[in-house]
Amino acid sequence: MVSPQTPETPSQLSSVPRIPVPRTCPFAPPAEYGRLRDTAPVTRAQLPGGQEVWAVSTFTDVRSLLVRPDVSSDPRRPGFPEPFPDAPTEEPGATEGPADPEEEAPLPQLFEMDPPQHTRYRRMLIPELTVKRVNELRPGIQQLVDRLIDDMLATGPETDLVPAFALPIPSMVICQLLGVAYDSHEFFQSRTEIVLSKTVTAEQRETAYLELYAFLDEVVSATESDPTDDILGRLVVKYRRTDELSHEMLVNTAVLLLLAGHETSANTIALGVLTFLEHPGQLRILLTEPAAAVSAADEMVRFHSLGDVDISRVATADFTLGGQTIHAGEGILPILSAANRDPQAFERPDEFDIRRPDSRHHVGFGYGPHQCLGQNLARAELEIAYRTLFTRIPSLRLAVPVDELDFKTDSQIFGLRSLPVTW
Repeated sequence: MVSPQTPETPSQLSSVPRIPVPRTCPFAPPAEYGRLRDTAPVTRAQLPGGQEVWAVSTFTDVRSLLVRPDVSSDPRRPGFPEPFPDAPTEEPGATEGPADPEEEAPLPQLFEMDPPQHTRYRRMLIPELTVKRVNELRPGIQQLVDRLIDDMLATGPETDLVPAFALPIPSMVICQLLGVAYDSHEFFQSRTEIVLSKTVTAEQRETAYLELYAFLDEVVSATESDPTDDILGRLVVKYRRTDELSHEMLVNTAVLLLLAGHETSANTIALGVLTFLEHPGQLRILLTEPAAAVSAADEMVRFHSLGDVDISRVATADFTLGGQTIHAGEGILPILSAANRDPQAFERPDEFDIRRPDSRHHVGFGYGPHQCLGQNLARAELEIAYRTLFTRIPSLRLAVPVDELDFKTDSQIFGLRSLPVTW
């Protein structure tokens, strides 16, 4: 069994520490974040591009920050943090020309909006992803998971669990919800990887995003002409035809749901299978205690916190947080993985425990007005995937040592590129 965390080479904590910090262990966030939480919970930090921001790392301070009305999610505001700067272009001497004053600024994504704009659009989507609506989807998710396991058993006894199981589950579900043909999954998965990569240029990221946008623009246009019984079809009937929702915003919404609806869940499914294989005691609890199987999804999200610093904010007024004065125009980065391992919020926070009574209190789905809209769907996918896989293939085991696995260290969302298993 892999040790929970091996000491990493410290980044020489100076008066201004550098973040983000790369992960060195698949079962723990960087130790540097824990040191910041314990010694300097609200502190100045430097991003790779040289920008200085406030790093916030305790559970209480992170939750307090994410509900403040005087912080903004709008990346167009001066001082907004960019923790993942674009890679250098192939021509280092090239510089971008001045912005075209005739070019209209693109409509922001939902997670980049502030109230009241954000509130208005979010209310349109909430009915589509309630617990009741997701419960209606559970039989279909169960059938999908069983079918994928049938295919694995028919072609086994060895497979790569990422393309065979972890990735298809959320991809097929979100395709069904959006009315997108699943035979396009290789296209949108490859573009998603580029959009989330930490090693691509701005031009490569923009090209991938625009290709996704163009693809979904066609889907939305077809749905506008002939509404289908899915999320996009219902949004067209209820809001598009009354002009409460523009065509551009509907396409933006489709892009967001497609990106967010499969990538994080797929990574959490794969990492979760690995985590259970490395924690056999927890696996026994998963298979014998129904209540623990339900809470396993939230504990997995808390334990892994795939996006350490994937939420950025900028202050719109002066305020005090954690004893520090943050001024208007200063960027702020909540370190979610540090908050989710805060011993003041969780007992034995570095232990993986699916019986944990307070696991739902984590901030892995965010917190406050921007809390993840798809969290109910993610919980259902994770619970069904874990429980069914290990029930039907109880002899499942890794086909290679953990240190030979290919982890996504170059992506903004941590995960596994492959997970060879056998049974």
